[in-house]
Amino acid sequence: MIVGFGFTKLSAQRNEAGKGKIDINNNVTIKSVEEADISLGKNNQNVIKFLFEFTSKYEPNVGAILFEGELLYMEDSKKAKEILASWKKDKKIPKELMAGLLNTILTKCNIQALILSQEINLPAPIPLPKVQVAAAEKGYIG
Repeated sequence: MIVGFGFTKLSAQRNEAGKGKIDINNNVTIKSVEEADISLGKNNQNVIKFLFEFTSKYEPNVGAILFEGELLYMEDSKKAKEILASWKKDKKIPKELMAGLLNTILTKCNIQALILSQEINLPAPIPLPKVQVAAAEKGYIG
């Protein structure tokens, strides 16, 4: 269960005006996995801290958005030890856990990236819905 999420670094820069087609590449990377303690009421609870990095690169050299942060995940001690051991051994996270973690990170980061991209006049890093008006058919109504 995810019990915490926070950014530790937010960075956005615009280099030059985009001319022509701009490619936007988004990427999320889990940088490290470690054990941590959080305070819940009067007790300390053991959690797993996932340190991540999110990047949106605007090519060719138009700009970039970079976030770093941490996600806190609570699991029973046996499963937590397995997750930590797997990371130390292979730098891998179980697939069933990875999807939920990445979806949470992407949701939070995409929203923040959208806000920052507007502030520095970069295109939105994710496709936004657009309204399309269809031409009305002309015909006899009667």
